[in-house]
Amino acid sequence: MATFLYRVGRLAFRRRWYVALVWAAVLAAVGLGALKAPGAADEGFSMPGIESQKAFDLMEQRFPGATADGATARVVFVAPHGAKVTAAGDRKAVEDAVADLADGSQVASAVNPFQAKAVSKDGTTAYATVTYKVAADDLTDVSRTQLQKALDEARDAGLTVDAGGTAMDDRGGAGGAAEGIGVAIAAVVLLVTFGSLAAAGLPLLTALIGVGVSMATILALADALGLSTTTGTLAMMLGLAVGIDYALFVVSRYREERAKGRAAQEATSLAVGTAGSAVVFAGLTVVIALAGLSVVGIPMLTKMGLAAAGAVVVAVVIALTLVPALLGFWPNAVLRRKARRSGRGEAETKDNGVAETKDNGGTRWARFVLRRPLPVLLLGVVGLGALALPMTSLQLGMPGDEAKSTSTTERRAYDALAEGFGPGFNGPLTVVVDAKGDDDAKGAASTIAQEIGATKGVVSVSPARFNEAGDTAVFSVVPSTAPTDEKTKDLVTTIRGERPGVESATGATFEVTGTTALNIDISEKVQSALVPYLIVVVGLAIVLLMVVFRSLLVPLKAALGFLLSVLASLGAVVVVFQEGHGAGLLGVETTGPIMSLMPIFLVGIVFGLAMDYEVFLVSRMREAYVHGESAHQAVTSGFRHSARVVVAAAMIMIAVFAGFIGESDSMIKMIGFGLAAAVLLDAFVVRMAIVPAVLALLGDKAWWLPKWLDRALPRVDVEGEALTRAADSPEPAPAGQETARV
Repeated sequence: MATFLYRVGRLAFRRRWYVALVWAAVLAAVGLGALKAPGAADEGFSMPGIESQKAFDLMEQRFPGATADGATARVVFVAPHGAKVTAAGDRKAVEDAVADLADGSQVASAVNPFQAKAVSKDGTTAYATVTYKVAADDLTDVSRTQLQKALDEARDAGLTVDAGGTAMDDRGGAGGAAEGIGVAIAAVVLLVTFGSLAAAGLPLLTALIGVGVSMATILALADALGLSTTTGTLAMMLGLAVGIDYALFVVSRYREERAKGRAAQEATSLAVGTAGSAVVFAGLTVVIALAGLSVVGIPMLTKMGLAAAGAVVVAVVIALTLVPALLGFWPNAVLRRKARRSGRGEAETKDNGVAETKDNGGTRWARFVLRRPLPVLLLGVVGLGALALPMTSLQLGMPGDEAKSTSTTERRAYDALAEGFGPGFNGPLTVVVDAKGDDDAKGAASTIAQEIGATKGVVSVSPARFNEAGDTAVFSVVPSTAPTDEKTKDLVTTIRGERPGVESATGATFEVTGTTALNIDISEKVQSALVPYLIVVVGLAIVLLMVVFRSLLVPLKAALGFLLSVLASLGAVVVVFQEGHGAGLLGVETTGPIMSLMPIFLVGIVFGLAMDYEVFLVSRMREAYVHGESAHQAVTSGFRHSARVVVAAAMIMIAVFAGFIGESDSMIKMIGFGLAAAVLLDAFVVRMAIVPAVLALLGDKAWWLPKWLDRALPRVDVEGEALTRAADSPEPAPAGQETARV
C-alpha cells in the first residue's frame, strides 16, 4: 500500500500539469453535465414495510390523483379579542381573502371556511385550505406574493392571520450562511496551525474542488438515478469536512519530511505513501458508515448515504493526486516563512544534518496522560457515561411547525388551530378501509368508524369518503392530544391493537396512516434499525482497523470509545432539546421528541469522523512502534506528530457544525448541536485522553494479535516501513531507479 501510494505521489508531483489539467477537465465535464441534465425530481418520502406507507400506497391505488403532491397552504383567521369571525364584517374580510387566494393562476382550489364548516365551536377561529397545481418548489414568486398580499389585506381588516403548509416552505435552504462561516473559521484555524497562507489555502482549495466535482456529478445523475434535491446535502457536508481533513494530513506530513532535509519531490512521495495510507483507510471507514445507511431501509437515506460515500471517495482521490500535484507547483509555499528562507522544514537540525524534533503541546499532553493513565481513563469514561444517561429517556418523533420559532407564521398558525380546534387537530389520523369483496362496504366502514370513534382519546371522526368503485373508504380521526404527545402514540397503538376484533366483525380491513401515524412508524423502524446498523458498521470497521494496526485491542478500544462519545452526544441532545435544560441559550423555544433520523445521522457522520481521528493519531503511534520505539515512546511520538493536526481538524468540524445552531429551524439547530457535541467529545475526550490512557495501561499488549489472525488478515504496509528504510538508506540509488528501490 505505502509503496504503491509513494509511486502515485511521485508521479503526481512529476506530472503535475497533467494531473491539474485532468481534474480541471473532470470538473468542467461534470459541471457541464449538471447544467444540461434535467432538474432533480421532487422525490416523495417513502418508508417501505410500515403500515402508514402501505395505507398511503393503497390510497394512491384506489383514489387516483387524491394524493397528488401539489403545494398546500392552510390560512388561519382569528377574530379580535371578544369578537367572532362569523360577524358580518369579519366574515366578509375572510371571504374576500379566500376569493383573492383562489384567483391565482397556480391555485387549484381555495375552500371557503364557512361552506366547509371550518369554523371553531366558539366562532373565534376559521381556516381556509388552499391547494396548488404544482409542488412547493415550483411555486412562482407571483404566487407567493399573491398569498402574502391576501394575508396582509385580511390583517388590515383587523383579523389575526397566519398560514402553514408546504407552500410556506422557505426555498432559500438552510445552512448556506453556516457553511460560509464554517469555511472562514476553517481558514483561520489552518492559518494558525500552519503559519502559512498557502498551507491554509491548499486544503480549502482542494476540498472545494472535491465538493464541486461531487455535487455536479450528483446533479448530472439526478434524473437518471432518481436522486432528489436533498440527496446532496450530506455529500456536501461530509465532502467538505473530510476533504479538508485529508489534505491537511498530507500537507502536514509533507512539512515534516521537508523538516528532515528531504527534497520536495521525495518529501511529497513519502507524505502520500505514509499519510496517504492513513487517508485511504480513514476514507474506507467513512464509506462503510455511509453505505451502511442502506440497512435502515429508507430509500432516500440510502441514496443520501451512497452519494455522500461517493463524495468521500472523491476527497480521498484528490488528496492522493491533486494535493501532491499542487505541492509540485509551489513546493516551498506551504512552509513557514523561516523555513521557506532555509529551504527546509520547521525542525532544527543537529550538526550531522539529522532533524531534531522539538517538544510541543502534543508531547507534553501525552506525557501528562502517561504519568497518570488510570485517573484520566476513569475521569473520561465516567464523564461520558454521565452525559449518556439521559439517552435512556430518548423519545423519537418528527417535530413539525410546533417546533418552529414563534416569530414564524407557521408556528403562529399551528398555535391558533390548536387553541381554536384542540391540540389534536394539527395531527389527524387517516384511516383507510379496504372493503373490496365485502357486500356491505358502507356498513363495514360505518362500523369501523363508530368503533374507532368510541376509543378513549378520540375527539371526532369525519364522515367516510368512498372511491368511485365504492370498495374503499377514507375518514379522519382527530385525537385529543398533540401529534408529538406520547398519548397520541398510545392511541395509534390501541386502535391497531383492537383491529383484529373489528375486522372479524365487519369482514373489511383497515390501516392507520397520516402524518402523525407515519412519524410514529418511522420512529419505531429507525429505533429498531439502529442496533443492526451499529453492528454492521462497527463490525466492518473493526476488521478494517485490525488490518491497519495489526492489533486486536486497538480496534476494539476505538469502537468502544466511539460508542461512548455518540451516546454522550445523544444524551446532550436529549438534555437540551427534549428536557429543555439550557434550551433558551440556544434559542430553542419548544422542546419535544428528538427527530427520528437524528441518531442514524449522528452515528453515520460521527463514526466516519471519529475513525479519521483514530487512524490519523494511532497510525503514527503504530509507525513509531514498528520502527523500534517502546510502547510508551510510541504514544508520545504519535502525539508529537499528529495531535496538532487532529486538534485543528476537530476544531474546524466543530465550527462548521456549530454554525448551524444559529439557524432558526429547530431541527437544524438539533443536528448542528448534536454533531458539534459529538466531534468535541470524540476528538478531545476519547481520542486525546482515553486512547493514550488505554494504550499506556496496555503497553506492548496493545499491539498484540493472535498468530492465526495475523496469518488470516492481509498485510498492508500502512506505516511505510519499506519507504522509511529506502529513504534513510545511506547508499544512493542508481540513476533512474529511485522508484524501483522503494
